[in-house]
Amino acid sequence: MANPKITFIGAGSAVFMKNIVGDILQRPALGGATIRLMDINPTRLEESEIIAKKLIATLGVSAKVETFSDQRQALDGTNFVVVCFQIGGYEPSTVIDFEVPKKYNLRQTIADTLGVGGIMRGLRTVPHLWSICEDMLQVAPDAIMLQYVNPMAINTWAIAEKYPTIKQVGLCHSVQGTAMELAHDLDIPYEDIRYRSAGINHMAFYLKFEHRQPDGSYKDLYPELHRAYAEGRAPKPTWNPRCPNKVRYEMLKRLGYFVTESSEHFAEYTPYFIKEGREDLIEKFGIPLDEYPKRCVEQIANWKKTSEDYRKADRIEVAQSREYASSIVNSVWTGEPSVIYGNLRNNGVITSLPNNAAVEVPCLVDDNGIQPTYIGELPPQLTALMRTNINVQELTVRAMMEENREHIYHAAMMDPHTAAELDLEQIWNVVDDLIEAHGTWLPEWTRGSRKQRVA
Repeated sequence: MANPKITFIGAGSAVFMKNIVGDILQRPALGGATIRLMDINPTRLEESEIIAKKLIATLGVSAKVETFSDQRQALDGTNFVVVCFQIGGYEPSTVIDFEVPKKYNLRQTIADTLGVGGIMRGLRTVPHLWSICEDMLQVAPDAIMLQYVNPMAINTWAIAEKYPTIKQVGLCHSVQGTAMELAHDLDIPYEDIRYRSAGINHMAFYLKFEHRQPDGSYKDLYPELHRAYAEGRAPKPTWNPRCPNKVRYEMLKRLGYFVTESSEHFAEYTPYFIKEGREDLIEKFGIPLDEYPKRCVEQIANWKKTSEDYRKADRIEVAQSREYASSIVNSVWTGEPSVIYGNLRNNGVITSLPNNAAVEVPCLVDDNGIQPTYIGELPPQLTALMRTNINVQELTVRAMMEENREHIYHAAMMDPHTAAELDLEQIWNVVDDLIEAHGTWLPEWTRGSRKQRVA
């Protein structure tokens, strides 16, 4: 069997690249893969090349590494495209997404998926994803895009809308990651947990969450999760002391189901937790305001030391991560089936959500590709909550498809957290200020003041 070619666009995200490449090269059928690394930053590209080559040496496999500064060359004839870039970076774009809304007392935690920060990130990101699709159609039309970039749902929706023939899946680790957290909260080995989740990215819910018994049967764990929260046994302390994870347990109490994305994310997808003048809510639920910028600063500082360590090291040890990429590549390449959670166009898989929305569901993967599992209708309270987020996603995608700035305002207007904090004029003004501050990081059709555009 020939060896696959796997292209990383945004390979300068070296830690992420290391984990995915390490996962891939530990699979027997993939040890001879060609790893193509592409990034516009030559320094970070060189760092990633060093790491990839040392991984190959450590694992003793026959894989090859190629580097590119040209996107189309990196994609030419490839079989898989792993997308892991951030347009605008921490500075200036992430800083802008947080600091401009603060002038209107609009506070955020992560700002990469929904809200005014998520909308702006989508406007920056989708055009480049579309450029990758254009190149793929020319030089790698049969390749599969493994898309790891936020805002996941907006990105996946926009690709399916404009380039429906591109084979793509949006990938996140929140489903399996949260299942591991809940197993930890309940002192149950993760291997003994069985679950079924469905919804939209960052707002999927466990429809089943069960524990395997000694006789092979399965026990519903939802009653125990409710008891653990009521008795103060859950949530247990997390890896990040700033993020106590109370929001999701409160939503379990109110909705009856547990959401798959973290409390710090979920707090800004709803109007219930971050409110001006309600510092009691911030304290009660441990809302980590400005969390993402803090992580960015920490990660940048940590990377300076880590990259130097990697340069000096003869070997780079690697363990299997919880990402799905290597499982997908292995299943498509060998036909060995696997099940992953992926984001794809709905197409009737979840009957209570719009057909064109991007949904996150269990998928069978084999040499036929990525095949979503039929879910049917979700509980009505979950459907209603998801629709509040889908409204924002749809209007953001519509803005880009039609190059219609008015729909950017409409998307912000429909955002649950933004609408709970700002009046209509403030919403229009914060959008204007964000567009002006981002400047050329946004598409040209977004620019210019409202007055200039009306004139």
